Amino acid sequence: MKYTPMPKAVYKRNRDKLKRLLPPNSLAVFHSNDILPTNADGTMKFRQNNDLFYLTGIDQEETVLVICPDFPKGEMREILFIRKTNAEIARWEGEKYTQDQAFEASGVENIQWTDSFSSVFNALMVFCEQVFLNSNEHLRAETVVETRDARFIKSCREKFPLHTYRRIAPLMHRIRAVKEPEEIAQMQIACDITEKGFRRILDFVKPGVMEYEVEAEYLHEFVRNRSRGFAYEPIIASGSNACVLHYIKNNRECRDGELLLFDVGAEYGNYNADMSRTIPVNGKFSKRQREVYSSVLRVQRAAMSMLRPGISIQDYHVEVGKLMEEELISLNLLDKDEVKKQDPKQPLYRKYYMHGTSHHLGLDVHDVGSMYEPITSGMVFTVEPGIYIPEEGIGIRLENNIVIQEEGFLDLMKNIPIEPGEIEELMNSTDSR
Repeated sequence: MKYTPMPKAVYKRNRDKLKRLLPPNSLAVFHSNDILPTNADGTMKFRQNNDLFYLTGIDQEETVLVICPDFPKGEMREILFIRKTNAEIARWEGEKYTQDQAFEASGVENIQWTDSFSSVFNALMVFCEQVFLNSNEHLRAETVVETRDARFIKSCREKFPLHTYRRIAPLMHRIRAVKEPEEIAQMQIACDITEKGFRRILDFVKPGVMEYEVEAEYLHEFVRNRSRGFAYEPIIASGSNACVLHYIKNNRECRDGELLLFDVGAEYGNYNADMSRTIPVNGKFSKRQREVYSSVLRVQRAAMSMLRPGISIQDYHVEVGKLMEEELISLNLLDKDEVKKQDPKQPLYRKYYMHGTSHHLGLDVHDVGSMYEPITSGMVFTVEPGIYIPEEGIGIRLENNIVIQEEGFLDLMKNIPIEPGEIEELMNSTDSR
């Protein structure tokens, strides 16, 4: 692996958090992701199932974790099954975890080969009464490809129809939403790598460069700093493309007088950064561009101060909408009298600001965690307001990642340039890298 892994104590702590939520005589099962095919004999890069990774730190295919906290034999309460390797596999694919290495990574003492899973699992099922199985229950998930977890749910229920089956996802969402200090440290590294990429492109962007060339500069900086690459498909959107929220073609020329919007983030150790910045292609904001930019920046800073323990994300989004309303009126994009008469369910500001301001961030870019329960200390959120004016060819989004604390917040991107004057200065400097 390219990254430095977290200590095994973190994963043991995570498993202990889950065990405290499980009822008596229960069992929980987690499977790794598949290696997905492309065409012919091609495959995609492997990406571990985030729940399994959160509980074990094992970054390898064909892995299974079984937790049975009340089993009479102590050594059977946590079992990690890993792929059995041999010289042929090592020759073609490289080294896989040994049992000793899997223990050093995960802290699970009972490490077995995956081919012993069925017999061991049968013994555990005779004892347990409730079985917690895993599935993707993200609010916006559209699961088309059948996962290993999904296949196992089918086979398990067919073989053991009289057990009580329950969902593990709600419990995982609860514990994953609050980050351990070591997780925040990994996310800080991801944000620091993202900063390096951004500073690199400030020295690179000028009229005539292509969006895909800018994408390549980011990727170069990310990979050379031990990142796997982009945390998600990068948005490199110049001119009117910046008004397309999920623009990923990145194939247009960046032109003089236009703005260039980035929504990019580096991944590090399976944890993610999620940054948005907007810069002038020629290194100088026009008067109008700076006015709109300053409005977005004011909303972002006010929104950051609103995110604190005890508040609801739903209420927060309503309040941010009011801030955006005021800014759009000041920019002569909304009429004050029209706003007073608007339908509260269809606020007028959504013509120019149509997405949410914040989401959970962590192992997933849109990380798991309730959007309805109160915020607590240790959660990590994006803060990403934007204003999009297609008729003026202006699209501006600014996004930082913050850790909620008991008092205030920690901005993981506090060192990434955001002030318009600083961006202009760096773009016109000869040594901005």
